[in-house]
Amino acid sequence: MDLVGAVKLFLLCSLLWLSAITSCQGKENSSEYRYPFIRRASSFSSSSPSASLSGSHNTYDYIIVGGGTAGCPLAATLSQNFSVLLLERGGAPFDNVNVSYLKNFHISLADTSPTSASQVFISTDGVFNSRARVLGGGTCINAGFYTRASTRYIEEAGWDAKLVNESYPWIERQIVQQPKLAPWQKALRDSLLEVGISPFNGFTFDHLYGTKVGGTIFDEFGKRHTAADLLAEGNPEKLSVLIYAKVQKIMFNTTAKRPKAVGVIFKDENGNQHQAFLARRQGSEIILSCGAIGSPQMLMLSGIGPKAELKKFNISVVHDNRFVGKGLSDNPLNTVFVPTNRPVEQSLIQTVGITKRGVYIEASSGFGQSSDSIRYDHGMMSAEIGQLSTIPPRQRTAQAIQDYAAGKQFLPHEAFMGGFILEKIASPFSKGHLKLINTSVDDNPSITFNYFSHPYDLQRCVEGIRMMEKIVRTQHFMNYTQCDDKTLDKLLNMSVKANINLVPKHTNDTKSMEQFCKDTVITIWHYHGGCHVGKVIDHKYKVLGVHRLRVIDGSTFRESPGTNPQATVMMMGRYMGLKILRERLGAAAGV
Repeated sequence: MDLVGAVKLFLLCSLLWLSAITSCQGKENSSEYRYPFIRRASSFSSSSPSASLSGSHNTYDYIIVGGGTAGCPLAATLSQNFSVLLLERGGAPFDNVNVSYLKNFHISLADTSPTSASQVFISTDGVFNSRARVLGGGTCINAGFYTRASTRYIEEAGWDAKLVNESYPWIERQIVQQPKLAPWQKALRDSLLEVGISPFNGFTFDHLYGTKVGGTIFDEFGKRHTAADLLAEGNPEKLSVLIYAKVQKIMFNTTAKRPKAVGVIFKDENGNQHQAFLARRQGSEIILSCGAIGSPQMLMLSGIGPKAELKKFNISVVHDNRFVGKGLSDNPLNTVFVPTNRPVEQSLIQTVGITKRGVYIEASSGFGQSSDSIRYDHGMMSAEIGQLSTIPPRQRTAQAIQDYAAGKQFLPHEAFMGGFILEKIASPFSKGHLKLINTSVDDNPSITFNYFSHPYDLQRCVEGIRMMEKIVRTQHFMNYTQCDDKTLDKLLNMSVKANINLVPKHTNDTKSMEQFCKDTVITIWHYHGGCHVGKVIDHKYKVLGVHRLRVIDGSTFRESPGTNPQATVMMMGRYMGLKILRERLGAAAGV
């Protein structure tokens, strides 16, 4: 080949290479949102009340506030027959590596930046907690465990069991699978059975007394699948999803005897304000799916709540309801650290022991796999996410976290080898509340859970700690840790210096154990309530005292379903979507 021909060939190859790079980059950019109906809020063209009269395309049959665990399946379902606008205050999860991979589980929770997928809050009890701020909601930042609610729960909720059993599999087919059981989880499984938490129910989604392995939303490669993936089932011709859309309030027409929701005001990522309106067709509704913190907060910011509280902030009262924000609960979590003499495989929750006393035993192990993560965190109990399980709640300050993290940098990695056994108290009798502190939707309200204020919760915690002590001493766990007395003493000493919680001494001393429960309480992020049926909403989840407004999310729960709630919250989105379609269309719904 002559020189001219070689040059031409080189130029041609270069052009093809550049074209390929450009094409790949274009695909990468477009994949940020994955679906064409997902756009930034700034792309929205505001509608107007007059447009809703003429049936403009800028009005919607349903406006859903909150693209989270319930909001995504709800939007996908309703869009089969009606126009839906889904508004999410956070971004998309699809290209966020901190959200997408199990090994980075702690990073999103530790990220306190304004664009983080999680928003930290500290309850007045002194316990650090997080609320999701991303499309897909809590399914993007949780430990991934998937298990259904009990039959009793379904009955007490008044749900149609047949439709429930159609709705769960719709979720499971798309994003849930059987986990590959990690060694730590196998050790827990065998130890649970050894201490009598039986029978062994194998791998199952069902909530059954005994020991079981549940589902997971992490695939075999450790990649997370979330409620946002369920939007793939939406009708792209009828579904619009706006991210970075921060809803400020719901708008009402108050000229009639009963106020009627007509639209919402929201700000885009640039701070510009927009309005979106409902179509003036019978059955059109605004649906809040903002979660147990966001939904009662949004109701109050929109004028629905305790009159005296609203007037403190000069909020016009649309409907006086003293129950908004009341009955808030969080399932208390206490842990013990079990050291090993070697590194262990990272695992989040896969195995659970379910007792009839309402104590659930779970476990996590190992650390993130990036080169520096082991030095700065220890998994689910990370200081960086406020899980300071050896420091009493009211002493868990930002300075305490900083000092804790700094101190760990000088400890050998061996101090962090091992994992945790967790005990969660089901259906806590202790109740709290939520109150506004200002009128900014960006700020967390004041949240109180009153952990262990009811003696029965404290009694069950003591039982759970004693159960964990037995598990740690089982032959299965002793064999797995492979520690002789000398090695174990060394590891325990290092763990104490690392400020990691260990099995307490004097477990036969009830008063000592009760104090241990209070001092080491943390969260497993299963808070719920604030918009209870019969108090804030009716049995169809319609807000009392107004028209065209519902709440469909975990704020409506009186107790957290199953051992972990995400399965039932997603199911609820699908279930209520189907119920609404069938009520509105009958047999014509076709779903």
